[in-house]
Amino acid sequence: MEAFQKDDESGVLENATPPCISLYQPTHRRHPENQQDAIRFRNLIKSAQESLQQHYAQTDVDAALEPFRALADDSDFWNTTRDGLAVLGSSDVFRVYKLQRSVESMVVVADTFHTKPLTKLLQSSTRYQILGLSRKSVRLFEGDRDSLDEVTLAAGVARSMVDALGAELTPSGSNLGTFGSGPGMTGVHHGHDARAEEMEKDDERFFRVVDRDILEHHSKGSGLPLILATLPEHRDGFLRASHNPNLLEHGIDVSAEAVSLDELRKRAWQVVEPFYTERLRVQLEQFGTARANGLGGETLETVAEAVVNGRVATLLIDGDRAVPGHVDPQTGRVILADLTRPDVDDVLDDLASMARQRGGKVFIVPGEQLPVESGVAAIYRY
Repeated sequence: MEAFQKDDESGVLENATPPCISLYQPTHRRHPENQQDAIRFRNLIKSAQESLQQHYAQTDVDAALEPFRALADDSDFWNTTRDGLAVLGSSDVFRVYKLQRSVESMVVVADTFHTKPLTKLLQSSTRYQILGLSRKSVRLFEGDRDSLDEVTLAAGVARSMVDALGAELTPSGSNLGTFGSGPGMTGVHHGHDARAEEMEKDDERFFRVVDRDILEHHSKGSGLPLILATLPEHRDGFLRASHNPNLLEHGIDVSAEAVSLDELRKRAWQVVEPFYTERLRVQLEQFGTARANGLGGETLETVAEAVVNGRVATLLIDGDRAVPGHVDPQTGRVILADLTRPDVDDVLDDLASMARQRGGKVFIVPGEQLPVESGVAAIYRY
């Protein structure tokens, strides 16, 4: 989801030249379940073609669908899918997002991209990242309660201690020697202690480089809680060196290379679940205080108006509910519609997207834990 978040924040999706084609489908990670994924994707392409042909010349239709068809023929890609897939394409944009959650199959051809399924995944309140750290390896993972995948590190992020320190790394074969060994002098052996001291300095420099790189290239963009997975002897040193506000105090005392991906996910959830439980408790408490002081909203109409005007600091959304309709982005007017219509949007998704675009924090929470009937609770800035 990090790639989509960057694209969404940059405006590249919002400013795409129509027609904008949005394809979503569930996919599978393993053989033989994934054998039919490419076939289903081609069927979605046919649906997009039929929609395009109603308004565009065949040459324009073929040009628009060319990258989709190339992806359908990429056997390597279909052997490395996850649980869901989103593909967005126009004449000047083509993006492919592998998802950790299954999505409903759909194809939408419109003047703008249909990004609500991606937005909902992005706003899930239980996502986290894991930093797997050892002297030989730096790895990053992203997941939630049920899934975990490795994230490709951004260009410029150190991959190991050698990569991070380069010429500054103390050579492994260096001899820090014996001092005072001349005639009539008592030999004082400092080699071992000096070597250990140099290694500690190397570790500290290494930790600072990794912390800076991860913060700059990943944590600032994602805003997700970061769990450190490393050997116990490295944990305190990294915590002292870190300036990452997303780094959790409690981590996983094991090297990421020493356990399976599934075991790493289980251990991560044990760390992060109490964090999310406490954060939700604090958010609901803050909403109650804000509401009592006239700075909280819980009806669709009042919250929508506040969102459009940029007044919402925090928005809590019922993750188990959809309100058919849409929100006028200029006035904040809520326009309800019939849920049976396939082209109807979700008011709650609209509010979440608008609030995020205006600098508000959005959290999707279980419906039974949200103390309002409307499906939305807001804390206002003023």
